[in-house]
Formats: sequence, structure tokens, C-alpha cells
Amino acid sequence: MNAEIGGDVHRAADMLRSGEVVAIPTETVYGLAANAFDPVAVLRVFKVKDRPAFDPLIVHVGDREQLAKVVKMWPDQAEALMDKFWPGPLTLVLPKRPEVSDLVTSGSDTVAVRMPAHPTTRELLKVTGFPLAAPSANPFGYVSPTTAEHVADQLGERIPYILDGGPCGIGVESTILAPLADGGWGLLRPGGVSLEALEPIIGRPTQRQDHGPQLLPGMLPSHYAPRKPVYMGDVEDLARRFHGRRTAVISFRSEHPAFRCEVLSPSGDLGEAAMHLFAVLRELDASPCEVILAEEFPEHGLGRAINDRLRRASAART
Repeated sequence: MNAEIGGDVHRAADMLRSGEVVAIPTETVYGLAANAFDPVAVLRVFKVKDRPAFDPLIVHVGDREQLAKVVKMWPDQAEALMDKFWPGPLTLVLPKRPEVSDLVTSGSDTVAVRMPAHPTTRELLKVTGFPLAAPSANPFGYVSPTTAEHVADQLGERIPYILDGGPCGIGVESTILAPLADGGWGLLRPGGVSLEALEPIIGRPTQRQDHGPQLLPGMLPSHYAPRKPVYMGDVEDLARRFHGRRTAVISFRSEHPAFRCEVLSPSGDLGEAAMHLFAVLRELDASPCEVILAEEFPEHGLGRAINDRLRRASAART
């Protein structure tokens, strides 16, 4: 079944309310959108794209009221950037509110947000009333789409609806900035807003290779690591190694003897396991356990993404 292509904003909004994934136009590229507050819908985005890892998604907001539902606070310079470049191709990484799914941010305490300029998607955000998590609407590793037909060619059999807004006006992804601890800004991705346009407001941002990995989830091998040590492998062998310690186990579908065992999906559903992963890591990090042991998940589908995050969490220990 091929996706329907049309310009019906209310039809797209109804699908998004029901948890579907819909392709949407922006001024940069077409996005693959889901309700940012619905983890099941967000999970569908990763499945549709065949993303091998849970890379953070950009959340699109329609106004400052929606922004306040996503972000806890923002500095004065961020306000100035919004006044100058929103709506437009500028994304800011800011402290997230807990209502935003961990799947959107890959477990990070920050969220990437922007206000798109495309009139069709701005109307869609107004009609839905909720922000949209939306990466580019293409399978992982393919060129980003700039027309509805591009989306149909690449994902037409995987989604129900493509909201057609014509060709994208800019055609490259948004610029991504994050505030730094020293009061400056880090450039995490160049894009639709030039450095020269940014400099009058924030000065020259620091390039990503200097500061980006600490701010953009997924950039360092040991990112996603909780404070408790994480070890990944055969949990029975690991349990013998840490005999006498309060160990917690992260398991796919089987119980293991331990101080605490968290089974992510007793039914063996990788999607269910993926939804629970970040919350379980947070809970175990706050628990009385001393060591977290994680088994390897099946290396296919979302299992690859789960393994990727667990390997990153354990990278500093191995």
C-alpha cells in the first residue's frame, strides 16, 4: 500500500493524534513526524527509517506556548536567536521537560527544538496543538527528501500519508546550536542559518569538534553512561565476576538472579524493549545497586539500536 499524497492538514493532524507517523514539509527538508509526547509513535519513526541507533530527534514547535511544554528554560541569547531566526532553519539544544519522551532525546536531559517556517507545517502544528518530533523523511543513510515525491519513492510503502507542501525552499538541514557552560555557544551542525548571520547575536560559535560531543547525544563512544558502572556481555559470567556485589541486570525477556533484574520485554518484542530502555537505565542509576549488567540483544531491527546504546553506556568500563 503506497502512502497517500495530499494537502489536507486536518487529515494529517487526525493521523498524528491517533499515533501514526506522517511526512511533513518544512523549509529545509521533508520530515517524518510523530507526536513528541507519544513514545509509541516516536518509536514508529525509528522503525520506518530503519535507524540503526536512537539518534536524538528535533522537536518542531509552532509557537512559544508549545516551546514551553518542551523546554524548561532558555537563556537570554536563545531568546534573541528565536526573535531573529524563528520561524526558520535554526535548531537550539536546551534543557528538556520530563514530558518529552526519552526516545526523542536518546535519554539526554536536553532536547533539540526549532520552529519551522513552512506555512503548511505551521498550520499543522496549530491544528494538532502538540509539538512534532521529526527527523528527515528518508531511510537511514539516504539523501534527505525535498519534495513529497522523494518521500513517496523512499518511504511510500511504510507510512500512510505525505502532507504535500511543494518543494522545500532551502533544501539543507537546519543549523544546530547549543549553549556552553562558559556562556558561549557550540555549533553542532552547520545548516540553513550561516555563521555570519549568527555572529552579531552570539559571536563566533565554537565548532562541534571542540564542544559538540558533550552536548549532542551520540557523538562520543561512552555517551549515555549512567553514574553506576555498566558492563555488557554474558550476564552469568559477569555475575560471577561481581559475586557479592549488589548487581542489577538488564535482560531482554528472561529473569536472572540478581539484586534487581529488569526484563524489558517478557514477550520478546524489541519495540517494547526499546521503549523501556532509557527509563530502566535511569531507574537503576538511582537505585541501591552497585553494578549494572546488560545482556546483548538480538542484532537486528531495534535490537541493533538497543545494543548500540548499551555499548556506549558500558564503553568507559570495557
